[in-house]
Amino acid sequence: MTVHEAQIGRYYEDFAVGDVFRHPFGRTIGETDNTWFTLLTLNTNQNHFNADFAGRSPSGKIIVNSGLTVALVLGLSVIDVSQNALLNLGWTDIRLTHPVFVGDTIYAESLITGTRESASRPYAGIVTARTRGLNQDGDEVVSWTRTVMVYKRDAPHDKGYFPEAKNGPLTA
Repeated sequence: MTVHEAQIGRYYEDFAVGDVFRHPFGRTIGETDNTWFTLLTLNTNQNHFNADFAGRSPSGKIIVNSGLTVALVLGLSVIDVSQNALLNLGWTDIRLTHPVFVGDTIYAESLITGTRESASRPYAGIVTARTRGLNQDGDEVVSWTRTVMVYKRDAPHDKGYFPEAKNGPLTA
């Protein structure tokens, strides 16, 4: 097993089964994050935005919308797993294993469980990873298995996308 240091983006050739990527960023969830995400997705469960209502629940406080937890952990994993992807192919076995509350800081890590060449796209490969989110105390809050199609290093599709300035290059 190799534990990789943070970098921006990886290509298919950079993945090996058994590698663990500790994604470099953590993110603290604020009340506004949770309320906006809940309202944006039209989730009407008051446990996510009504402190009086949530105070009567077993947790006694507002619980973060689980959709936000999943989206956040997915986003935290992009820098290592799918920065150079062209397609997400699927998620399975999503588990919400510990509640997340406003003020929690979430971190993520991924274990590569499979790699294979793409049968239909010679410029890409398929990577499968088990990803989990941890809170600041080390409690696993969410996990899943994700399969993603990632460009190979020599694929032309993700190169040369930055536009050339019409008035020429920057100069001193």
